[in-house]
Formats: sequence, C-alpha cells, structure tokens
Amino acid sequence: MNHRNLKSNCKVSALVQDTIKQDLGTLSNTGALIVSTGKFTGRSPKDRYVVRDHLTNETVDWGEINIPIEASTFRDLENRILSYADQLDQVYVRDAYACASRKYRINIKIYTEYPWQNLFAYNMFLRPDGEKIQGLISDDWTIYAFPGVLADPEIHGTRQDNFSIINFAENKIIIGGTAYTGEIKKGIFSVLNMILPTKRNILPMHCSANVGFKGDTALFFGLSGTGKTTLSNDPDRRLIGDDEHGWSASNVFNLEGGCYAKVIDLSENKEPQIFKAIKYGALLENVVVKADQHTPDYKDSSITQNTRVSYPVFHIDNIMYNSRGDLPKNIFFLTCDAFGVLPPIAKLNKEQTMYHFISGYTAKIAGTEAGINEPQATFSACFGSPFLPLHPSIYARMLGEKIEDSVRAGGHNVINVWLVNTGWTGGSYGTGQRIELSYTRAMIKAALNGKLDKVEYHDHPNFHIAIPRTCPDVPNAILNPRDTWRNESEYDEVADRLVGLFHENFMKFNEEAGHDVIEAGPVLVNG
Repeated sequence: MNHRNLKSNCKVSALVQDTIKQDLGTLSNTGALIVSTGKFTGRSPKDRYVVRDHLTNETVDWGEINIPIEASTFRDLENRILSYADQLDQVYVRDAYACASRKYRINIKIYTEYPWQNLFAYNMFLRPDGEKIQGLISDDWTIYAFPGVLADPEIHGTRQDNFSIINFAENKIIIGGTAYTGEIKKGIFSVLNMILPTKRNILPMHCSANVGFKGDTALFFGLSGTGKTTLSNDPDRRLIGDDEHGWSASNVFNLEGGCYAKVIDLSENKEPQIFKAIKYGALLENVVVKADQHTPDYKDSSITQNTRVSYPVFHIDNIMYNSRGDLPKNIFFLTCDAFGVLPPIAKLNKEQTMYHFISGYTAKIAGTEAGINEPQATFSACFGSPFLPLHPSIYARMLGEKIEDSVRAGGHNVINVWLVNTGWTGGSYGTGQRIELSYTRAMIKAALNGKLDKVEYHDHPNFHIAIPRTCPDVPNAILNPRDTWRNESEYDEVADRLVGLFHENFMKFNEEAGHDVIEAGPVLVNG
C-alpha cells in the first residue's frame, strides 16, 4: 500500500473534522457525528465468506453461515482493494487490539476508506496508548474496509458485488461494496470465535456483562431486540461490555472497547446511560434528524429499524475500568417471546442451559403489513450463529464444562442460569401485552441479589423449567404465563406449536448434542 496517503491513528477530532469536510456527515445537537452507511444499513450474512484452505477445510462448519470461497478469489479482491487504496487522497489507518485480558490480546490494524469508519474502529476496539502503538512490530490481524471496491459476481462467484471475506491462513479480513460498520466489528468477532476456543481454551460469547458492587459477574445473552444492552446498563452495577466477551479459567473479559447499541425508539427515561453516552466522539448511523438538521429523531425508522450508535465504553459512567470481571455467578438467556408462552423468568439446570444455548430462541413480529399478525420464531445457535466458524455444539459443550467446573468448585462459584422472557404475556402479539421493563428489571435484580434462591418453584408443563411462584416487586399473577391467558386451552395450543418449532430447529443438532441435552428440551402436552 502507498504510504504517502496513509493517515495513521488520527485523533477523534481529526476524524470528525475530515468527515464533515468531505460532506460525509453532520454533528448532532449533542456533538455526536451522524452518518449514512448508504445502501446497506445492516450486515449482509449471505455475502460473508471464509477462505477454504488447509486450515479451515476440516474445522469450519461449512454451510449457510460459513460460505466457502477460493484463496485465489480472495487474492484478486485484495489486490483490487490495494490498487483502489493507492489512488485515494487519504487512507485512514488504526492500530487497535481485541481481548481486554493481556494474556489473550490480539493486535489489529484497520485500513478504511472513510474517516468515520476509522472513528468506528477507534470506538469499538481496545485502544493502545502511544507507547504500545510504537511497540507494535507485527499485526496479528489486518482489516481492509473499502466500500468503493466492488466484486464482479461473474468473475468472483460472489452472490452480488458486496463482500466480507475472512482468510484465516493470512490473518486478514477484506470488506468491499458496503459501508455498514458492523461488518468490521463482527468480522473480528468471527475470528475470535475460531481462535479463542481452538488455540486458547476460551469460550467466546455474544453477550453483555456487568459486575455488582460485591464483585459478582452476570452475563446477558440475547439476540437483537431482547434487551441485552438495555438490561446490562444498570446504575447499580458496573458495565464490563455490552456485546462480546471471553470466559477464561479465571475471569470474564471484554473482547472489544466500545458499545454498538440500537437506538430506535431510544429515550432518556428508559435508557438514560445510553442516551447520555451519545455525545462528541459517538457515531450515529442512519438516524433521521428533525427539521433543525441536528436533533436526532430516534422514533423515525424511515431509513431503517437498525439505527445504531457506537461509542467507546468510557462514555458510560459506571464501568469496570479494566473491562474484566470474576467468573460469572448468574447467566441470563434473554428471549423476546412474541408467542406469549415462556414465563417472564425461569431457572434452568445444566442440560436445559445447553439446550437453550444451542437453540438461541427469540421471536420477531411479522411486520406491519396488513393482515400479518403472527409472530415468527427465530433461532440463532449460541445466540450468535452468524459469527460461529465452528459447529455450535463445540461452544455449548464448553459452556457446559465451565458450569460443571463451577459446580465442582462449590460455594460462591455455583452459577445460576435463568431464561428471561422480555416479550409478551397474556396472549401472543396482537392480543397480549409486552412485559413491562420495570418488572423485568425487578426479576433480574431479585435473581442477582439471591432473593429467588429462597422462593418456591413449580414446573412448566411444556418446557419443564422452574418458575418462581413469587418474586419481589413483581405481581404473582404474571409469573405463570398460562394463568395470564383468558383461554388456557388456547395457551396450550400455542405452547405446543412453539414446542414443535423448537423440535424442528433442534433436529440438525441431535447428532452432536447428546442424549441428556436432547431430553432437556420441551415436550408436547396435547400433541
């Protein structure tokens, strides 16, 4: 690459100024930079590829998630990027690293076409100080992100002209045809999901994490829209991170250095910490502004429902300064169940934990089209299947082993695992109502404080998970979902339908999961 046009490790102010000078963004009324990512306002998982070679051929779980591509294709597209970059007036370079535990640190060098892409890299990855930057001799991974470079599907065999390709043999990621910054973030997360389990015996996790004042760590797994970021931002607990973590033999540590939160319908009242973090240095993506051209309208989804903000973790007041915490005491699997079947909170045993971890269930609303009111079940293995190069059973097995190790250790190391429904109660979407956030927060608080250790539980007829009969600051009437429906036989019918969807999804994991885990799944009551 032509070194004459490289702008390395620019300060935030320089990146903001360059973005505005190049007419690529504007400042919000709070000082955050607002940009448009263009045609792509989200990741394009069908255009994510992994180079198939001697390192990946027998290890990667090939299929719809990990689509193989030839090394020669990677080389041709990389050369196109390098030639394109040489013609630009400036290319922005960032030295960063992943993994807040120094023992497992992975250095990253990111080359970007736009200054605001580089700001995203500054916000999201861990930031070395000046001395460490000077000391970097070689970079573990290199990322090239150039939206202006397009693939030719007829030549390269890609689905369309955008692409994101991981090359494990060369420790490189190339991204072209899309400016959506999530491709950068999740590219490295995919890399860590290969490296950490196979080379370092670390469980990588798509979860948020926080720590109580007594040092107890909690993990929050969940797909988009389930409350992972919202519920981990707790003024009474210190945030480790909102999205990606590693679980070693001794601690839990953040894999990145920032937060990437959805801001659709964001309000200061409901999410004060996120709202406050959107200040100078934060990057708002695809957010519509009001008539004054500076005030974000977080309710406006005319560009996309996936409006986002990235900011460095230090924009949150209440954080763990070293982005690490002790081994977890509580784990929460968050699901937004639009069928209204699952209880608002339930306790899982080890086998159920592995079953629901592999399943990664939530439900989405079908949309706002006329006549479409049925919820749609979504299953994403390990609550992050788009980022898993290995078979999901490998990560689930690691999780089970870590929980078992904790049980063997006994005492305060015993881990409680909870299934939390942040979705509907009293009926499915359209007839029931959304579980109030205040109740969800109260249930999580009770679990964290050990108050649910002392209450009576009863069994869910389909899922056989343990439902508390009482919970502080939560009406008893909402704890058992069947009791909240006007027609209990209708509840049973919908519950059996959801069980069928679980069974259908889990069939592809039966061979690897093991008998005990399969038996921990839900059962039909009336089927």
